[in-house]
Amino acid sequence: MAARRSLARSIPALRVASPRTAVATTRSVAAASASRRLSTATLSSLSSPSYSASSVASPAALVATRRLHATARQLTPATTSAATTATEYPTDHRPIANPIDTANFLDNKFVSSKATTWIDLHDPATNNLITRVPQSTDEELRAAVESAEKAFPAWRATSVIAKQQIMFKFVSLIRANWDRLAASITLEQGKTFADAKGDVLRGLQVAETACGITTQLTGEVLEVAKDMETRSYREPLGVVAAICPFNFPAMIPLWCIPVATVTGNCLIMKPSERDPGAAMILAELAKEAGFPDGVINIVHGAAKTVDFILDEPAIKAISFVGSNRAGEYIYTRGSANGKRVQANLGAKNHAAVMPDCNKNQTLNAIVGAAFGAAGQRCMALSTLVTVGETQDWLPEMAERAKALNVNGGFEEGADLGPVISPESKKRIEDLIASAEEEGATILLDGRGYKPENYPNGNFVGPTIITNVTPEMKCYKEEIFGPVLVCLSVPTLDDAIDLINANEYGNGAAIFTCSGPTASRFQKDIEAGQVGINVPIPVPLPMFSFTGNKKSIAGGGANTFYGKPGLQFYTQQKTVTSLWRSEDAVSTKAHTVMPTHS
Repeated sequence: MAARRSLARSIPALRVASPRTAVATTRSVAAASASRRLSTATLSSLSSPSYSASSVASPAALVATRRLHATARQLTPATTSAATTATEYPTDHRPIANPIDTANFLDNKFVSSKATTWIDLHDPATNNLITRVPQSTDEELRAAVESAEKAFPAWRATSVIAKQQIMFKFVSLIRANWDRLAASITLEQGKTFADAKGDVLRGLQVAETACGITTQLTGEVLEVAKDMETRSYREPLGVVAAICPFNFPAMIPLWCIPVATVTGNCLIMKPSERDPGAAMILAELAKEAGFPDGVINIVHGAAKTVDFILDEPAIKAISFVGSNRAGEYIYTRGSANGKRVQANLGAKNHAAVMPDCNKNQTLNAIVGAAFGAAGQRCMALSTLVTVGETQDWLPEMAERAKALNVNGGFEEGADLGPVISPESKKRIEDLIASAEEEGATILLDGRGYKPENYPNGNFVGPTIITNVTPEMKCYKEEIFGPVLVCLSVPTLDDAIDLINANEYGNGAAIFTCSGPTASRFQKDIEAGQVGINVPIPVPLPMFSFTGNKKSIAGGGANTFYGKPGLQFYTQQKTVTSLWRSEDAVSTKAHTVMPTHS
């Protein structure tokens, strides 16, 4: 909590950079409360529930136009440097007076779209309009491909050292614009400013690792016979594409941009139409870092843009993170068109809690991992398996979850913000209701929660559902919200069997102080990422983000970043050469099959 507050206090006031930019100041925080329901039958000892919320409302007259996106209207020679743009970003949720349409990024230029179809993008905390996102036209989609195809020969021929130097500059610019990127995420996606900074950091770490990935691009050579040697090379694929989700607007683009480009490919990116601002800022920074025209292009839209990417012959590989429904479609159609596809899909991440664990650490870890980012993480710890007597800890866990501050993401001390849209809020609340109808107990109920200053936001408070069984809808479906479903089993064996029977396998965790217990869990559990006393075991980029079962398409053959990420974006070529020493003097031809002996 202290770390979150220190980050919130570090947000500077918005500085005036042009007549379009108004001065904004961070708001003070005062205490307020809003009631939330608890199951009195199972939690009678708890005090009346409340949430902390900010109080000081913005005066109606204070309406700011803020530099959120880099667009054709805003990107001018006078304002492209990081020294200027790094200090220009929103610091609160006040309405934007004149929202500016999001542009495409084609051939290193922000180009206003000629779209006839636009998607309104709203601040999840207020549902105020922020921008309009185009459904890029056929001509604009084709222009992105032509730009990338034109750029590829020269980019492929660019030395690995030159690419590395550009990546170093890119990393430096991301750090200089860290707060600006985070502010874009908070305004568009809804997560807290501190959490948004973490979003940027985890992507930045991939970019930093890509600076040194060049050492892994070296080939291999072996003298396989007298005067004969075979060499292997890793070569870029050409034009590749990334289809990014709404929940990590900076991290997922940064899973793709650094690895795809440092290996010599040109990238076409479609950020989520729900929050493209961070990707647009990254495009601006990539240009400033020295990426040549056409190496990175950004287009927008929904299903039409996805289908174009899947069917376009010039695109050789596709990266995707998102839901199972979309991911399975993308994997099937893309693969049928001869493309490589890496696709991380849905999840139902379980944590098994053993009686011998560190209770205090475990309760804090589970509450943070279940409700952080409003549960909108593919590695959110959404399912708790209490083993034996640990089920008696649930009331105490509910107390800690109840104490979390649900608020606008820019508010000081906020622990989690809203979910992405009104539709998501309704779906989450419907799943909670279905659990109630099927006989589960709503131990902590976050439905209908409204922070005092954000009555129109998409807020769902932390919710804990107990007495859940595997047949219930709330267990079988990915909720993707601040909801923790709890099941109880008597033994470790039962916990492992329960987790392995679930169709998802993104991540799993165990909390224990027993080495043998942890070792058994690690060996037998069917999940791509396993945490031992670690609630969200997302690997750092020296390793790869993996998956298992229905959480990853294609059986997990193509995964993100790390060595497998490098392999995904390159193809191997082997060259066998023969320079016989006797060829200089021999006059007889050889007609038998060569045996290399």
